[in-house]
Amino acid sequence: MKLTLVAGARPNFMKIAPIIHAITQKQKKGGSVDFVLVHTGQHFDRQMSQTFFEELNIPEPHVNLGVGGGTQAEQTAGLMIAFEKHLLAHPTDLVLVVGDVTSTMACAIVAKKCHTRVAHVEAGIRSFDLTMPEEINRMVTDSITDYFFTTSATANGNLLKAGVAENNIFFVGNVMIDTLLANKQRFRQPPVWVEAGLQKQQYLVLTLHRPSNVDEGQKLMQLIDTIIANTQGLPIIFPIHPRTKSIFQALGVLPENLHIIDPLGYLEFNYLVQHSKAVITDSGGITEETTVMGVPCLTLRNSTERPETVAIGTNELVGTQPEAIVEALGRLFAGNWKKGGIPELWDGKAADRIVDLLIRLHA
Repeated sequence: MKLTLVAGARPNFMKIAPIIHAITQKQKKGGSVDFVLVHTGQHFDRQMSQTFFEELNIPEPHVNLGVGGGTQAEQTAGLMIAFEKHLLAHPTDLVLVVGDVTSTMACAIVAKKCHTRVAHVEAGIRSFDLTMPEEINRMVTDSITDYFFTTSATANGNLLKAGVAENNIFFVGNVMIDTLLANKQRFRQPPVWVEAGLQKQQYLVLTLHRPSNVDEGQKLMQLIDTIIANTQGLPIIFPIHPRTKSIFQALGVLPENLHIIDPLGYLEFNYLVQHSKAVITDSGGITEETTVMGVPCLTLRNSTERPETVAIGTNELVGTQPEAIVEALGRLFAGNWKKGGIPELWDGKAADRIVDLLIRLHA
């Protein structure tokens, strides 16, 4: 069986790594499965891309399509042109895409038009917010996917409501958690730990990158000011996304307890998360990691495609209104945050299930 694995942006690498490791283990046991790893180049910054291959022990990609930035349309078009050339020159039995970035959607479309089966890892998750590019990517990808690998019963239900045949939906668990559990003992202190004089549970981690939160300087500063005013002077570590950095540079003098740093590698970032008092974010994937690590998480969004992190885990949807952020931080510092649990099948074995199923489906 020949698989083409597609990874394009930082969240993809964490999801593709355990699948590669599971394939490698099958090969060692004589399994007739092989893969080509295609890096689309959607994230081309070293800290957003290359370091993940090194830290997660992913082999160098067989192909790098080198499609960089641009608008959503420019990037989608560039990805489709480059991936079509690759797929026509290197036919495969199945294209496996992960997550919900532009590469996921673009390469799925190309595969189907080349009459190649598509498997989608992390299928069926929905925020029901069409202002999010990722939501459109998910919906388009799932509308043409052949095999759906899901992280939760909620995702299964979303697919069934959309008319997907039940026998093509496979509840396998969460590959992000495979990577987290496999690497937990390897987390390492980033330089900011010493530079900012950090102590365990005595700082917060902040990540913001969604356009609705960061594209308007005034709104971004209102969020920052509200957080600063309600975190009792604790250090706030903000690994800044490239899209946010230029906006921040125009905002002038910043509070001294706000430490803006460059993006971190996987091992250093999760060391910070693991030992923090809480994480404040507008990311989706981070809410899964905080849930498994038992770290309080405040999500500055009005919807989430990962409701199990709220219903079961340590995450809460806070929204972006200052009064709601103040209330949530008040509960955190009063020691009234929920404990949370771990969703079903988030056990570090999702990738093994996926590879076993792919081999069975190909037989």
